[in-house]
Amino acid sequence: MRNVFWALWTLVLLLKLAVAAKLPLFVDEAFYWQEGRHPAAAYSDLPGLTAWLARLGVELGGTRPLALRAPFLAIAALVPWLLARVTAREFGARNGWIAGSYALLLPLSGTLGLLALPDAMMALATLLCLDAGARLLRQVDARSAVELAAGLALGALSHYRFIAVIGVGFLVLMLLPEGRRALRDVRVLTAVAIGASAWAPLVAWNLDNADAGLRFQLVDRHPWAFHTDGLWFVAIQALLVTPFLFAALLAAGWRGARDPSPATRYFALLGSLIVLGFFVLGFFADTERVSFHWPLPGFMALLPLLPLVLARWPEWARGLCAGLAGAALLAMLGYYVAVSRPELRARSAGEKWYPANFAGWDELARAVRAKLAAMPPGTRLVADNFKVGAELGFALDDPRIAVLDHPINHKHGRAPQLRLWGLHRDGRADWGEGPVLLVVGATEVAYKNLLQRYHDLCAMVGPLPPPQVLNVDHGRQRFVLFAFDGAPRSGDCTTPAMAWIDQPAAGARVGPGAFAVTGWAFKDGVGLDKVEVMLDGRVVAQAHYGRERIGVREYWTLRDGRRSSDPQHPQVGFEATVQLDAEPPGRHWLGLRLHGRDGSVEDWAEQPIDLRRP
Repeated sequence: MRNVFWALWTLVLLLKLAVAAKLPLFVDEAFYWQEGRHPAAAYSDLPGLTAWLARLGVELGGTRPLALRAPFLAIAALVPWLLARVTAREFGARNGWIAGSYALLLPLSGTLGLLALPDAMMALATLLCLDAGARLLRQVDARSAVELAAGLALGALSHYRFIAVIGVGFLVLMLLPEGRRALRDVRVLTAVAIGASAWAPLVAWNLDNADAGLRFQLVDRHPWAFHTDGLWFVAIQALLVTPFLFAALLAAGWRGARDPSPATRYFALLGSLIVLGFFVLGFFADTERVSFHWPLPGFMALLPLLPLVLARWPEWARGLCAGLAGAALLAMLGYYVAVSRPELRARSAGEKWYPANFAGWDELARAVRAKLAAMPPGTRLVADNFKVGAELGFALDDPRIAVLDHPINHKHGRAPQLRLWGLHRDGRADWGEGPVLLVVGATEVAYKNLLQRYHDLCAMVGPLPPPQVLNVDHGRQRFVLFAFDGAPRSGDCTTPAMAWIDQPAAGARVGPGAFAVTGWAFKDGVGLDKVEVMLDGRVVAQAHYGRERIGVREYWTLRDGRRSSDPQHPQVGFEATVQLDAEPPGRHWLGLRLHGRDGSVEDWAEQPIDLRRP
């Protein structure tokens, strides 16, 4: 089993290195890079360790994704090895290699470090505390106390969520007579005090900033009202962990909690209570952000008990358990490979699982560089939200890109940090008379709120100039660039165009021969001159624009009661007939080209249609 473990360890590490070198930067990674370029003991969203590691990576390897991720990959590589050592000491060498192998195959732990996120260090900190706790149950010594202090400190410097490991770990030690004995020892108390002191930077940050970080993590992001989404927990975890492995880990926790060995009960109770706690939390907590990785520390604590359960299974079941886990790990790595390939990512543009937080940043950076090159020297760059600011900052190696107020800055807890860095901008009043390139992430707000967002921008910066629209992956990721020449603009709010295709619906089958296209489009402030229909990026029909569409203006009512200000309302409908020529059957992309009366030309996001065979 030793050779199997090291072969798996090497293979998984090589695969992760290859994927991490090509995978586009995730938005949270970009913000942690930005935090690392503004050194501090703690930040609005996290303690400082993740940002420090990100800074270390780019200082050693340059501003590139693999260098940013390198410290996290190195930490993640230690996790299965340490788990194997812990298991071997408690349950024998063979069981140690088996547990370590499953730490590599478990998809959530096998992909640790692939992204520069806090989870890798949290996993390592959890194992250090787990190992120290198991040692302390037998005998209190200086080595165990130091290891406990290190684990507690690293966890405290990684994430607020590590509080769950600390709280459950303390509870389990209190439940065990050996644990209560250990907690009375001055060396253990000293280790706990050292671990507690590691929270001081985060506590100080919150005291200095009206508890903004704590309120976001524990109050603002959670509804704290019962909802039934928690019922999905078991199904999601069974899928991510894989059904056989999930069942085996649950069985390990159930049986281990009744075992006479203190160490076995310790592992079982710690792992089971963490998983159960996050299951209960799922009925009351945030459902809008990714949370499927939260129970990972619990599964890590149960892995040392896994070989004891698998030993009772028939050989075919053990083989199936390992095979499914390996297949799931390869599937997750394959997902990241697909995200890294623009052509594969574009094919998913019409799917719910489209990876928006990975997509479009390279294309945006190229467009911004080209636009800045065409503008006067000294043009300032302003982003409309923290995602755009951080991703462009990484691409342009500029951690000081200013950011406007945006709902997602608050939703993700980044607004206080932007203000502390002096990067928050209220609008034109802040940037003065010089030329500015404003970059807007149009798909970062729900479509029903997009017109309101454009009018909010007008309130901040005045009427918007004709935009340059960048559609990535058929417009699933959509950016709008506004070049301000420095002179204040006056007049009514002029926004980018808004549109909708009523017929055919996305994914509909059309043809053969010809098909009708109907919908509506408008442009607040100036109106539209004409609408063209596009298929696969080329104009295929001139629409008849100006059909009466009652109800469109009334639907687009702003927060203050004002309605869409396109002067052509209600004549904003269009219809066209597309004659199919030599287009092959299968999936094609239907879009619009919208010509504004101010001279702007905007390509609308495309939607998939299926052409029938003649």
